[in-house]
Amino acid sequence: MGKNLRQQRRGRGSPTYRAPSHRYIGKIKYPQKIESGKILDIVHGPGKKTPVAIVGLDGRKSLMIASEGMEVGQSISSNSTDVGTVAEIGNIPEGTKIYNIEIHPGDGGKMCRSSGAFATLISHDRNKTIILLPTKSKKVISSRCRATIGSAASSGRTEKPFMKAGNKFHMMKAFGKLYPHTKGVAMNAVDHPFGGKTRPGKTKTVSRHMPPGKKVGSISPRRVGKKKK
Repeated sequence: MGKNLRQQRRGRGSPTYRAPSHRYIGKIKYPQKIESGKILDIVHGPGKKTPVAIVGLDGRKSLMIASEGMEVGQSISSNSTDVGTVAEIGNIPEGTKIYNIEIHPGDGGKMCRSSGAFATLISHDRNKTIILLPTKSKKVISSRCRATIGSAASSGRTEKPFMKAGNKFHMMKAFGKLYPHTKGVAMNAVDHPFGGKTRPGKTKTVSRHMPPGKKVGSISPRRVGKKKK
């Protein structure tokens, strides 16, 4: 007898696929207004790949992603160009490294949040700004979007080996991800559409209007097969 697909089981919300969000220290996003503040502490954020800075802003505390070179007691201001400063992209000079970038003004920061990640500000054009992402692709966003000057801390995190499978298991557990991840083609035909001796045992194309549990493989592709030169 077969079993449900991995994405179907994940949708049920069982403890196997549930992230330990009760251990998280809070949402890490920009507050509505930042003029000046002070770094009170830099702590570890469970479920995060970067250290978290606790910033004091006019008697209240806010959580932000720490930058390389940031230290406790450092003052930040939206009017300066020092590392760790949060400012609108339109006020940041061209060629500057930035991270934790907003896609839409006021969303709190969505891009370049992983350890060591940063984007490069290329140019300004009226109310638009062009940035170069770590994937070497360019993106045009509003100049009113905010970002932090510098690069995200813990850039050497990936250089340290896990040494044993248990360390990798617990890291993935903190993010609510199942580990190890078994390939569909390695399963039996009753366990996955790609399983069995005939690989894949079922067509890889699937309609875009199918339920989430059926979306496996190429979802509504424009073309299939090997591309001719």
